Amino acid sequence: MNLVDADSPHVMRRVTLFVNGTTRNGKVVAVYGTLGDLLSVASTKLGIKASNVYNGKGGLIDDIALIRDDDVLYISEGDGFVEPQEDGEDDGQFPVQAHTDWLTLNVGGRCFTTTRSTLVRKEPESMLAHMFREKDVWGNKRDDCGAYLIDRSPDYFEPILNYLRHGQLIVNEGINLLGVLEEARFFGIERLAEQLEVLIKNSQPPDDHSPLSRKEFVRFLLATPTKSELRCQGLNFGGADLSRLDLRYINFKMANLSRCNLTHANLCGANLERADLSSSNLDGANLQGVKMLCTNAEGASLKGCNFEDPAGLKANLEGANLKGVDMEGSQMTGINLRVATLKNAKLKNCNLRGATLAGTDLENCDLSGCDLQEANLRGSNVKGAIFEEMLTPLHMSQSVR
Repeated sequence: MNLVDADSPHVMRRVTLFVNGTTRNGKVVAVYGTLGDLLSVASTKLGIKASNVYNGKGGLIDDIALIRDDDVLYISEGDGFVEPQEDGEDDGQFPVQAHTDWLTLNVGGRCFTTTRSTLVRKEPESMLAHMFREKDVWGNKRDDCGAYLIDRSPDYFEPILNYLRHGQLIVNEGINLLGVLEEARFFGIERLAEQLEVLIKNSQPPDDHSPLSRKEFVRFLLATPTKSELRCQGLNFGGADLSRLDLRYINFKMANLSRCNLTHANLCGANLERADLSSSNLDGANLQGVKMLCTNAEGASLKGCNFEDPAGLKANLEGANLKGVDMEGSQMTGINLRVATLKNAKLKNCNLRGATLAGTDLENCDLSGCDLQEANLRGSNVKGAIFEEMLTPLHMSQSVR
């Protein structure tokens, strides 16, 4: 009879395997072949990337022949032995086992190595805690190296992982806080999300109400395609020099253009509704089809402006405040000045053919030399208005309802 040595590497032995540092969820396996074969079996059975084998006293086993039948062995993913702890609850929430398992996360193609403890302790109600409280929660959702796959941004995930490690929010320069906030919300880390919201709010620069300069606006214009709608609604251009610029079809609604130099500017089709043009200079400006509903242009100069659009689009200044404006020599055929205020305004030699002036306040307005043929002045206030040297005589039907 041939006797086989029990310590021989060719004899099959039965051992119990635990993840390094734990005493639960052990796996009984058969040992045969080489130490590499054992590590391969351990990786499959325990769901980790096994790299070392230790005995119960922490001794590193580097030879399969050192393993005996019924041995209890501890498998680690990295170097170092962790003293096995008894089964139980740690701080009343999680098994001790959960805090000693090393694992790797593949987040958007970048790998992070951490422990289950890091992922479950600080934010126990977060998605990450629920995902990794127990083993194999992701099933086969791993890459070729065994890392758990998470389809999120690695740049935004890194500050979150560091927060879970040491409780401090540290974000590298160049990382958008809004992106980190979105990840914190996604993973359900509420306390971190609250910190980020406060940080983002405090980092916002105060509202800048200082006027835009010509240089800044020209740079803005040059960077914008000519076919794009340019919105300047509510912006502050107070006192800026915008003379001779091409400002066609720009939305200046409710913008501050007071005291601006807009001489010879092209404002064809521009929206100046409720804008402030008080004391501005628009001499020689092209205002074809302009929208100036309820605009405040008190004290502005609009001498020699062209409001007449050959395509038939009429300029609309309904309800505008034009007190004291100087519009001498302007072309305003078909213009809508209904219920506008032109008190003390100068409209000498203006072309107002077919203009709508119904309900307009023309008190003390100088209309000498104007062409008011077919203009509608019904209901307008013409007290003190000057009608000298009119090109065409006014009819009662024009001024009286």
